[in-house]
Amino acid sequence: MDFPHCRALILLIASVSLMVACSNPSSTDVEQSNVYWNTSTPEAEGIDPDTLNAIHQDITNGSYGLIDHFLVIRNGKMVFDQYYEQDYALKAQQYDTTDFQYNYDHPAWHPFYNGTQLHSLQSVTKSVTSMLVGIAVDEGLITSLDSSIAPYFADYDIDWSDERKSEITLGDLLTMRSGIAWDEENYDESSNDCTVMELSDDWISYVLNKHMDTIPGTNFEYNSGASVLIGKIVGVATGKRIDQWAEEKLFGPLAITDFYWKKTPKGEIDTEGGLYLSSYDLAKIGYLMLNEGQWDGQQIVSKTWVAASTSPLVTVNEWVAYGYQWWVPGHKDGQSEVFAGNGYGGQFVMVAPAYDLLVVFNGWNIHDSPEKYSYRALQKRILPNTTL
Repeated sequence: MDFPHCRALILLIASVSLMVACSNPSSTDVEQSNVYWNTSTPEAEGIDPDTLNAIHQDITNGSYGLIDHFLVIRNGKMVFDQYYEQDYALKAQQYDTTDFQYNYDHPAWHPFYNGTQLHSLQSVTKSVTSMLVGIAVDEGLITSLDSSIAPYFADYDIDWSDERKSEITLGDLLTMRSGIAWDEENYDESSNDCTVMELSDDWISYVLNKHMDTIPGTNFEYNSGASVLIGKIVGVATGKRIDQWAEEKLFGPLAITDFYWKKTPKGEIDTEGGLYLSSYDLAKIGYLMLNEGQWDGQQIVSKTWVAASTSPLVTVNEWVAYGYQWWVPGHKDGQSEVFAGNGYGGQFVMVAPAYDLLVVFNGWNIHDSPEKYSYRALQKRILPNTTL
């Protein structure tokens, strides 16, 4: 796995220099990347160019496994942009390639959607969903994170007799402290609750009919089902399906015009791992969060929500904390130094606010553990070689 519990462009490869490496199969995407970020060199923006080139060489020689795209943005400028072409149709031949949207080995579905440049984000979807919750909160459509979620699911046949279940709040779901019994530790096991949910007909009923194993709000337990519930809550609160809400309130203002979002058999939007964006549009999501929710002078999501979402609200382990569907792998004295959206297979949008720095990796390491882990590249390699 690329991160404990995590699931959640096709461009011509230009030669990598110590400057920006641009690589797309069409000029449209090059323009897309450059409309929002002027290009610069790593050294001009205070990053050791040898560091980025060394990471690139390690990707090229396979040390990081299957990497599809590596982007670095500093001081609002694109300083590194490299695409790596992988033959996923060939690689998939050794696995089951049944044509099903949750078969992660089917090359029409993963990691790119149906031959497009839209890349599976997996659990980075959760972080985007959190932003959409924040916009609904900002607009007064969700008035409390501390009220029971039960009224949002009045149309479902759910047994609420366990008092603990009726006390679950939206805040508990956002921080992965639902109290619902859930096992998502190993995605290779058929009993994995996320896998079982994705193969079921009614995801929401599957999640809410699980028994409780602890008091809500007390223990962190990574639960993709909780993120499915969050998506439904946004839909009920706004009166719009969450993909429509996203298109209007988030993607539209960011000029994200092309995306794909999986639907469940019941027609719900998969808010735990079903979103596909290009690497450049994923960078826009990170850049919006880096700039405290502001884009081109417009406040898309409030500074208050961004700050709360990316704060170390819940301790996961000695090094890592969690906010509202955002990971906080670097923090000190209650303050975030790095926050990230993380997804299965190697989807990472990582932000270091003090450095005005944003890194995006897309990859697809779902079967083998690579020698090096792209998630560590920002903190272990890039930041130590970047000037403040």
